[in-house]
Amino acid sequence: MNATASAQHKVAISVVIPVFNEQENLEPLIVELEEELNRLSLQYEIVCVDDRSTDQSLQKLQALQQGHRYLRVIRHSVNSGESAGQATGFAFSQGDVIITMDADQQNDPADIPALLKALHSDIAAVCGVRRIREDDWIRRLSSKIANCFRNAITGDQITDAGCTFRALRRSALRELPVFNGLHRFLPTILRLQGYRVVEIAVNHRQRTRGTSKYGVGNRLFRGILDCIAMRWFRRRCLRGDRVVSP
Repeated sequence: MNATASAQHKVAISVVIPVFNEQENLEPLIVELEEELNRLSLQYEIVCVDDRSTDQSLQKLQALQQGHRYLRVIRHSVNSGESAGQATGFAFSQGDVIITMDADQQNDPADIPALLKALHSDIAAVCGVRRIREDDWIRRLSSKIANCFRNAITGDQITDAGCTFRALRRSALRELPVFNGLHRFLPTILRLQGYRVVEIAVNHRQRTRGTSKYGVGNRLFRGILDCIAMRWFRRRCLRGDRVVSP
C-alpha cells in the first residue's frame, strides 16, 4: 500500500471510500461530497483507497487531487476487497470521526449531517439503513435473507448490514480484527466490544454509471461462512470496556 498524498492539516472528519473500477463515478462523487462537507465548517479529508483497479480509477483520482487539496489517494498492492479498503482507510485517516461510504454514488452525501448529529458522545457508531433500496429485486431479496440469517446466527439486530454508509468514532476502532467481511459485521463487533451502536434512515440512489462489482452468489456463500465465524467470535471476544480506572 502506497500513500500518494498526505494531509497537512488537523482534521475533524475523514471520509473513507474504498474504490474498485469506479472511474465514471469518481469526479461527480468528489465534487458532490466536497460541496456537502464545506457546509459543515469543519476540517475534513477524503481518503480514497484504490483496491488495485483495472480501469482508470487510480489515474482519475490522481488527476482530481490537483483541484481538491483535501483528497488523499492510497493504493493497495493487490486487490484485497472492500473490508481491506476500509481497514486501510482507517489506518491512514486522521479524523476523530470517520465516515465510510461507497464509491458508486448510491450513498447520498446530504445524509452526512444527520449521521454526525446522531453520533452523540456515548455512541461509537451510527449506521445507515436504506429507506428505499434502489437495486433490482434479486439484490433486495438476497439482502433481506442475508440480514435475517446474520442476525439469527450472531444474536445481534442490525437492520441493514449491507449499508456501509456510517459515522464511526476513531477511538472505537483501535482493536478491530481485520478480515474479509469486516465491513458487514463492524456494527456487531463494536457492540460485542461494549460500544453503543445506533441506526438511522438514509437515502439510497440508483446507480447511474458503471456496474456493481460484487456478485450475489459469491457474497451469499462467503456471508454464511462469516456468520459462523462471528458466532465463534461472539463467544471468545474481550469487551472494549474491560479496562477500569485504579
